[in-house]
Amino acid sequence: MAKRRVMLSFTPETSSEPIIYNIGQQFNVITNIGRANATEDRGWIEVEFDGEEKDIEDGIAWAISRGVRVEPIGEGKTEI
Repeated sequence: MAKRRVMLSFTPETSSEPIIYNIGQQFNVITNIGRANATEDRGWIEVEFDGEEKDIEDGIAWAISRGVRVEPIGEGKTEI
């Protein structure tokens, strides 16, 4: 199992989608929100993903394809 901490930044176009829920459900990744600052139409969320490395990578790629900006946090893999 792998862990990855990232910051997800949302725009007005992506703020209403259940991105974190979908990553957990579609890619079999456990999600844990560390902290967040969100308004009705934009914001950011620090989240830790726990699961198989490929599943985490696929979930991150899917989020990016939906228009979410993904940035690594802390130690560990930084290429996203």
